[in-house]
Amino acid sequence: MKQQFLKTSMFCMVLLVFFGATAQITPTVKKYTFSVQQAVEYATKNNVQVKNALLNLKNQEQVNREITAAALPTVSGNIGSVYNANIAVQNIPDFISPATYGVLVDEAVKNGITGQTIIKPASFGSIAAQFGTKFNATAALSLQQLLFDGQVFIGLQARKTSIEFQTKNLELTEEVIKTNVYKIYYQLVVAKTQLAIFDANIARLDKLLSDTKAMFESGFAEKLDINKISVQLVNLKTQKLSTENAINIGYLGLKMLIGVPVKDTLILTDNITEDQIKSGILTDTYQYSDRKDFQYAALGKKLNEFNVRRYKLSYLPTVALSGSYAKNAQRSSFDFFGKGDWFTISSVGVNVSVPIFSGFAKDARVKQAQISLAQANNTIANFKNQIDNEVATAQFNLKSAITTIDYQKQNMTLAETVYNQTKKKFEVGTGSNTEITAAQTDLITAQTNYINALYSAIIAKIDYQKAIGKL
Repeated sequence: MKQQFLKTSMFCMVLLVFFGATAQITPTVKKYTFSVQQAVEYATKNNVQVKNALLNLKNQEQVNREITAAALPTVSGNIGSVYNANIAVQNIPDFISPATYGVLVDEAVKNGITGQTIIKPASFGSIAAQFGTKFNATAALSLQQLLFDGQVFIGLQARKTSIEFQTKNLELTEEVIKTNVYKIYYQLVVAKTQLAIFDANIARLDKLLSDTKAMFESGFAEKLDINKISVQLVNLKTQKLSTENAINIGYLGLKMLIGVPVKDTLILTDNITEDQIKSGILTDTYQYSDRKDFQYAALGKKLNEFNVRRYKLSYLPTVALSGSYAKNAQRSSFDFFGKGDWFTISSVGVNVSVPIFSGFAKDARVKQAQISLAQANNTIANFKNQIDNEVATAQFNLKSAITTIDYQKQNMTLAETVYNQTKKKFEVGTGSNTEITAAQTDLITAQTNYINALYSAIIAKIDYQKAIGKL
């Protein structure tokens, strides 16, 4: 009994280890269920381009800190020690001998060897002397403060605009991603609707094929009729398979765009309706300033204006304040931490640097900045015309797309009516297989045209909203 219990325990342990290892090897697949708005919000947080634009904004914040640092005082400290292995020797005039001989001459002192009175020589030569000690130590603090620099002054003024410029670049990147998410999302929604139509048509053909086979067995249809319907059914299933493949690829593209891992599952919840497309679509008024790309261009122009001012102010002098405070000690041996004097050295200075001539480099930089500003003005002027053209084109496309939806919907309803009537005639033996085949083909064509019109309309609406800056 005990041996059986041990065998059972060992078997359970093996199962636990096996399933535990399997769980670790099998990757975890997450499921994401998104409306179109949720997909956009997820993309603005996880798309690589948006992430990089956000990093550009953070980088500009650090650049601004660097600009601010140029206007703040800089303080540095220095501690050092020098060992003079061989102190430098200098020759200096002999100032000792003249004084000594002066005393000897005044006192009429006589030479102890010759007994003659000492006479002051005509020249005394020089003395070789060493100045300094073997060990020196210095501890110092220095301060530098920029009082005025025209370029730094403009840089400080441009900090806010630089942040706004990068912020607007982030918003513009988000808008581009948002537009693409909308288009791919609705393309997949439309494709799913098309799949549903394929399924309905396949079911319809399956029923027709079954009825035709029954009529064939009763002698009211030919084998050719069955073959024709079978060919239609195979063609329709092939088209469905191709559409499914396109949808799968579209899902991969949408995952990449919004930042969802490819291995995970993505479920789309929104649908497209005609009311959704037609609601609040057109407006007669719009503002250029509503467009994020126009705002971005305007901020770029403002930065060019700062650039012109910056180079113009480079003609002005720069003024800087400097100060230092130090303690110096000299020793014959390395005993700076013991007793001994530390001598104070301090200074305060103001430096004014006046630019006189730089080979016309400053003038060239000013003119380059002015040319860039002129180009920015031309770009903005042309941009307004471009926006007008985009809005007008988007209006025409949207109006045409809505009208096309109405026509294709009516056509699809009519084609379905024709098919149903033709099918009834065929079932009672008054219609031909050619007629029902043609009616079926016309119905599929009308349904496809309606789906395409629906997609074209939603894309036209997205383009229009983007054109007026209301996406």
